[in-house]
Amino acid sequence: MDLNTVIDVRDPRRREPWRPGDAFLGGGTYLFSEPQPHIRRLIDLSRMGWPPLSWQPDGSLDIAATCTITELSRFGRSLPATAAPLIEQCCRAFLASFKIWNMATVGGNLCNGLPAGPMISLTAALDGVCRLQGQDGVVRRIPVADFITGAGKKDLREGEMLRSISLPARALDGRTAFRQASLYGLGRSGALVIGVRDPQDGSLTVTITAATVRPFRFWFALPPTAAELRAAIEGAVREEDWFDDIHGLPAWRRHMGLRLAEEVRRELSPEVPR
Repeated sequence: MDLNTVIDVRDPRRREPWRPGDAFLGGGTYLFSEPQPHIRRLIDLSRMGWPPLSWQPDGSLDIAATCTITELSRFGRSLPATAAPLIEQCCRAFLASFKIWNMATVGGNLCNGLPAGPMISLTAALDGVCRLQGQDGVVRRIPVADFITGAGKKDLREGEMLRSISLPARALDGRTAFRQASLYGLGRSGALVIGVRDPQDGSLTVTITAATVRPFRFWFALPPTAAELRAAIEGAVREEDWFDDIHGLPAWRRHMGLRLAEEVRRELSPEVPR
């Protein structure tokens, strides 16, 4: 869709003052999908030249906000890490065409903040941390699970951009379990649950997304019983936190969230009784 209110496209390296009507442009798959009458100027992040994926000295993986789904998928298929299959599973959860895969970015998926955003699911489950940079150069770091505050809502200040997402080496070495449910064979995720078993201390993390308005992440020092897991979820996720739209009613999403979480628990901790 043409954005006929846009009168200029700027290079972010010039560090011009932020003004009303500005918007960051990553892949543009959302921006160009519907009218954006409030936007007057686009700040084209593709000109930054950030490497899509890079290893850091501490062994963590840095995913640039401008990394496309195609680039992430290709990287994940060649990654010699225990959690590598989870990357492809979450990329496939888009159920999008190759056109979208080649343009949509990891950062854009997070900044849209939609409950069904699979990059939110992936990075929240792997204990990802967002690196945010303000117009004044000040950098903030915030866990992905806290960055998304509601359906379409995120902790992003005016003029602030998502620079990258860091995944710790420890999370990449964990055993993972993935469960997804939709009302349709090729539909948007109605519930997506990911479990990660820590290879060092045996702890278990269960992350619920898509079914809820924001990510809910549950950490257990020891794998819980079915009753303990259910109690933790029901104690944290309020009735209004179960998402409601045409892709699933809250009651159904709650049922599927609890069911898939239990399946994940059993897969990653079969030695723990109910």
